[in-house]
Amino acid sequence: MKIRTAVIVAAGLGTRFLPISKSVPKEMLPIIDLPVIHYSVAQAVEAGVDKIIIVTSSGKAALEDYFDFSNEHETPVNSHTYPRLQEIKNISNRANIITVRQSAPLGLGHAVLTAKQAVGVEPFIVYLPDEILIGTPSVTLQLLDAYKRLGNAIGVIEVPWKEVSRYGIVEGERISARDTKLIRCIEKPEQNNAPTNLAFVGPYIFSPKIFDCLESISPGSGGEIQLTDAIDMLANLEPVHTHLFDGNRYDAGTPLGLMKTGIELALQNPLYRSEVLDWIQNLKF
Repeated sequence: MKIRTAVIVAAGLGTRFLPISKSVPKEMLPIIDLPVIHYSVAQAVEAGVDKIIIVTSSGKAALEDYFDFSNEHETPVNSHTYPRLQEIKNISNRANIITVRQSAPLGLGHAVLTAKQAVGVEPFIVYLPDEILIGTPSVTLQLLDAYKRLGNAIGVIEVPWKEVSRYGIVEGERISARDTKLIRCIEKPEQNNAPTNLAFVGPYIFSPKIFDCLESISPGSGGEIQLTDAIDMLANLEPVHTHLFDGNRYDAGTPLGLMKTGIELALQNPLYRSEVLDWIQNLKF
């Protein structure tokens, strides 16, 4: 079945980015000249998704505005002077982008559950926009291939063993070089207790059965509904596999991570690479 729907979770409060996130959603912070959220939306559309559901919270109208177009953006002057506006127009023409609001900050699982009615009864992709995932073919296309072969599929990366305590970690049965049948998720284990160094980063491709699991699990600390608990339940009902994708992952979820992401992507961009390299080489410490 073709995957037509994506859910992008953008309801976080962005406390790590205070005070700027007090007035600017963290998903709208720039990586060079594109906001963080642009990367996951563009990748979803490239993969054939035509319905994008952005889960938001109070004060995030800018996310919807970014993908909208008004008459002032359609003028010949703007089309000529700012050709990159056409990229956003192409996205909005190819996909129906809607927002739903998470009523309270009750965890990632609750945010995904908020999109249930908008998703309907079909498989869908979940993106965490802070995770900038770049590969050739795109990471989404790689996960879609895994989904076609294996069913529910989750993107993972290998992290240094000393860092496993920072991630949700896979426990499972390796069935190929890149695919693992999931037994359970282990949230931030100590290095000595981690069964693998495979860390969940997404994207996640789920059957709609994940919603039943999210509605069935008990809230954890702080009343939050954890997506990892629902994934564990789903893995007992139908196969869930992780896929070690071929590509790079950039963490734009912290101020330092956002700065590093911007510099690394600038160095990969022929428009900026030379000048950025010159700037770095001439820095004085």
